[in-house]
Amino acid sequence: MSLFHVRRSEREITVFSELCCVLRVAKYVTVAFCLNDTPYLVSLSHGYDERRNCLYFHCASEGKKLVYAKANPLVWGQALLDFGVTDNCDYAYTSVHFSGKWSFIVDLTEKQHALKTIVYQNSKTPEEKLVTVKFEKLAKTTMGRIDIAYMSGKTHRGC
Repeated sequence: MSLFHVRRSEREITVFSELCCVLRVAKYVTVAFCLNDTPYLVSLSHGYDERRNCLYFHCASEGKKLVYAKANPLVWGQALLDFGVTDNCDYAYTSVHFSGKWSFIVDLTEKQHALKTIVYQNSKTPEEKLVTVKFEKLAKTTMGRIDIAYMSGKTHRGC
């Protein structure tokens, strides 16, 4: 639970299913890591699993985000839907912030589920894409999961 609240309460998203919808339709999320008081941000394509309330990712087997995630698995993130400038020169958007814990997926069955979740969220032809996947290669693929502990959201569609 956060100590801070949305200042403009009329813009706050309070319905859980609406928060989940933003995570399902957002093309990317930006995730903040911290190591030795040094922050690091990375934008990731993802798949959101509403039933498990988690985000799935795949990535290279080495790199900065993995060093940070191994040292400190607690993360903060944001998904943003950008609707652009309105006729009244307002800016229209919907955003969801979340906190959670990053973990690495090692179980092959969960990797298969994660990959399907990512592909179904990000592809217009997921069945075609999944046919080409060699699931035996998943054992070598680095995949992560963020188990979401907290979410808040805000929307502003203009007048």
